[in-house]
Amino acid sequence: MTSKPAPAVTTALKPDECWKLLRTVSVGRLAVWVMDHPDIFPINFTTDHGTLVFRTGEGTKLASALGDTPVAMEADGVDANSGIAWSVVAKGSATAILATDDVLGTIGLPLFPWEAGHKDHFIRITPTSITGRRFVVTEPSTWWGSLDSAPHTASE
Repeated sequence: MTSKPAPAVTTALKPDECWKLLRTVSVGRLAVWVMDHPDIFPINFTTDHGTLVFRTGEGTKLASALGDTPVAMEADGVDANSGIAWSVVAKGSATAILATDDVLGTIGLPLFPWEAGHKDHFIRITPTSITGRRFVVTEPSTWWGSLDSAPHTASE
């Protein structure tokens, strides 16, 4: 018998840990409010001095991101060897990068959209909060229980 406590299933991440993890990935999901409902868009992003930057073209994503409602951006990752996953959510406001010096500063950022087309708008998300968690991925067999006790239809 051991007195060692079981490890925590989920660990909250400090903001600096969240930023470190965000710097390891380039794809996330942008949550915006579109007229009367939320919507989510995949984005290629990068971090830049405590902000998140992505490129986009004209359309719903751009118009909604630049609206009056705050946005959220979520990214995650998993280490296939250790089975440890993480998820980070940044919430804040999005603004278009328009000043000449700011536009020139974004040109060197590693932003490579997956989809072809005009992606002429650079958008900066300035988070007012950033939270994250780290957890061990559960084995799929955990969720596969015996179906013997499951309800059956009359034809079974």
